[in-house]
Amino acid sequence: MRRLLPLTLLLTAALAQASGWSHYGGDAGGRHFSSAAAIDRGNVADLDVAWVHRSGDSEAYGEEMRLTSTQGTPILLPPAAGESLVYCTPFSRVIALDPGSGKQRWSFDPQIDRRGERPFRCRGVSYAEVEDSASCRHRLYLGTHDRKLWALDAATGKPCSDFGAGGHVTLYGDEGYIPGEVSNSSPPVVAGDVVITGSTVIDFAYAKSPRGTVLAFDKRTGAPRWRFDPLIGFPGSGSANVWAPISVDEDLGVVYLPTSAPSPDYYGVDRPGDNPNANSIVALESATGEVRWSFQHVRHDLWDYDTPAQPILFTWKKGGAKIPALAQVTKQGFVFVLDRRTGRSLWEITEHPAPPSQIPGEQTAATQPKPIAPPQLLDPFLMPDDAWGITPIDRRDCRRQLSELGNLGLFTPLKEDLTLMFPGSLGGSNWGGGALLGDRPVLITNVNNVPFSGRLIPTADVASGDAEHDHPAAGHRMVVTMQGTPYTVEIGSLQSFLGVPCNKPPWGKLVAVDLEAGTIAWDVALGSVHEMAPFPVPFHIEWGTPNLGGGIATAGGLFFIGATMDRQFRAFDVDTGETLWRYTLPVDAAATPMTYEYRGRQYVVINAGGHHMFSRGTGDYLYAFALPE
Repeated sequence: MRRLLPLTLLLTAALAQASGWSHYGGDAGGRHFSSAAAIDRGNVADLDVAWVHRSGDSEAYGEEMRLTSTQGTPILLPPAAGESLVYCTPFSRVIALDPGSGKQRWSFDPQIDRRGERPFRCRGVSYAEVEDSASCRHRLYLGTHDRKLWALDAATGKPCSDFGAGGHVTLYGDEGYIPGEVSNSSPPVVAGDVVITGSTVIDFAYAKSPRGTVLAFDKRTGAPRWRFDPLIGFPGSGSANVWAPISVDEDLGVVYLPTSAPSPDYYGVDRPGDNPNANSIVALESATGEVRWSFQHVRHDLWDYDTPAQPILFTWKKGGAKIPALAQVTKQGFVFVLDRRTGRSLWEITEHPAPPSQIPGEQTAATQPKPIAPPQLLDPFLMPDDAWGITPIDRRDCRRQLSELGNLGLFTPLKEDLTLMFPGSLGGSNWGGGALLGDRPVLITNVNNVPFSGRLIPTADVASGDAEHDHPAAGHRMVVTMQGTPYTVEIGSLQSFLGVPCNKPPWGKLVAVDLEAGTIAWDVALGSVHEMAPFPVPFHIEWGTPNLGGGIATAGGLFFIGATMDRQFRAFDVDTGETLWRYTLPVDAAATPMTYEYRGRQYVVINAGGHHMFSRGTGDYLYAFALPE
């Protein structure tokens, strides 16, 4: 028995880990999948609220909540680290809960510098065991809004005294930026002996925005280990930052960076060429930061087509081969499938001719890459005859608007007259990414399907006070002066005078993609517009809504997702897309859920706090659901 006991303990620990949720994306490769199967197709209709936790942000921060995007996904710590459920709030506070009751065990407030007008957000924290640490062996790593990287004791929430200065390292250099101009949203990742963090930066407003440098530190001491600037060799630009979550392949010793656009997003005269490593998946040696390969999915970006989501690592099984692969969803609605050892596309890439720019000095890329499979997840073809409306009057209004837009298809660059942007900067896919169905090569992902229009206005023609720094909120047009360029950019959704999008619904959808067959297995509308009409209606209208946040899949045959503008949290059948369960939350849940098993009971948890962009209210709720005991 003495010889069998360690094996039994190992098996027990392995099973516990398999049905837990130890990383933001479920595992280090971002599959968003759990082997938990106690909740399944047959009983999900009985799912009910197990507990509700409120972080206290709404009471503490009041009016500042209007600038929050609640996007945090909790993780479940292993028993050796205290087995707490841990998440962060938009103000970078970390809270540990009892997984069975939702009762708070501890909290940590880094007292962030809240200057700036950029949204507060925190998608999660990361866990690692540091075996050579005399104290603080089990650690949580947190990147804050004011650009600090903290190491916390997972059992108590207290800063680890041997990490940096008093438990943190400062990520600012001597650039002079204030919080909001550079911040953090996605959790850092731990790879081997290093902890790695990207950044968010202020969009649109500067010709030379903050550099998108990725930083790595010793996971025990916080000492700098390496740094990687995607735009090395381009001193006149900035960004290409990594704001979406990073994936880790421990076996290959590689981290995969989803990089964003170079600055400024909509004007590229001062950054000629393809701007390599921007709008790319970049594979780095995790120990050294050396580049193994880079795959660029948009050349010389003029559309804010950042790489929006965590690369998903899986095994491609085709023709008898088993290839370590990576799936990357994009704002354009493409799914690129790559050999993650080399960056080679596993589907043939065709070159899509791209129209030239009418802006003086702008040199667009002649072609853009497009995989022959899987199919594009939305149809960007929208002509005047395709205009849609609830009535003949608003349909006619949309037809008129479409007839007046510049429109040469996907990758039409902005000009001084209004131009169709479809998809717009929300996507297609966004930061929620997708979920892989375990060992099956099926990826389920949510997609935005709303057209936008935009133009470049000579800044000299813009009235003082007309410009504001933000993404286009629902029903409003964004106007941002791109300082250091001759232009101000104006962007907004393409909709009729009734506020209805000018394309046929669904305006948000859920798509199941067979990555090996290269086909769409099914797609369904995601979201009801019953709360988006000029006046709410008492029944669901499943036309799909714009959506932000992601979903998860389970071995019970279910896909769980919030993300929509209707306060609904839903469960879908992974094989058919049928809605099997829904629950109305107090506010929209623009966060990715998670699930775990604790003391023989499976829980599904989602953060519900709204999103500043959709102007639909905010909150500080964490909901846990389970089957009746």
